[in-house]
Amino acid sequence: MDRQISYVVVMGVSGSGKTEIARRVAKATRSQWLDADDHHPIENVEHMRSGKPLTDDMRWPWLAAVADAARAQADIRASDLCSDTVFIACSALKQSYRDFLCRKLNPATFVFLDGTRDVIQTRLESRVGHFMPSALLDSQLAVLEPPGPDENCVTVSIDAPIDTVVATVTERLKASENSSPSFVKENTAGKPVFQGEDT
Repeated sequence: MDRQISYVVVMGVSGSGKTEIARRVAKATRSQWLDADDHHPIENVEHMRSGKPLTDDMRWPWLAAVADAARAQADIRASDLCSDTVFIACSALKQSYRDFLCRKLNPATFVFLDGTRDVIQTRLESRVGHFMPSALLDSQLAVLEPPGPDENCVTVSIDAPIDTVVATVTERLKASENSSPSFVKENTAGKPVFQGEDT
């Protein structure tokens, strides 16, 4: 019998915690994961390192490479993993980017890590060893199109300890699976609101 692979894209601007949260949730659910940043060509990395935001022309080949890597990873499930889900840490800032990933990775669910500029800026300034400078945050916030009610998405506030965010993401994903075809939008400080995809 063919395995039904599903994909979960943990999305948000730089500094929202995509990589760490995707890694931790994947570990908690015994799933595979990958970091989209690892699939940037060197030209993209140097462009961002110099303080310049990526253009759409630079993002499309990168997103295609991320989708290819996710599909390849899904084909090689390690024996100690019990899940058929692949988690992907990827900014996916625009709806057009998410639509592209949905066409390449089906079915796909998104987890939007939502936070204020102040919270994210503080985290970026304390981060070391990453090619994305904190000066690019405003350009990412300007490009960001938060997922709408017609997108298969769980929204989680990052203004909480990381263990709380990880637990909330895990719980909300489980709830969204159980409530299909509806999905859940969740804030760690509030109660979940169920919304139908047809609204």
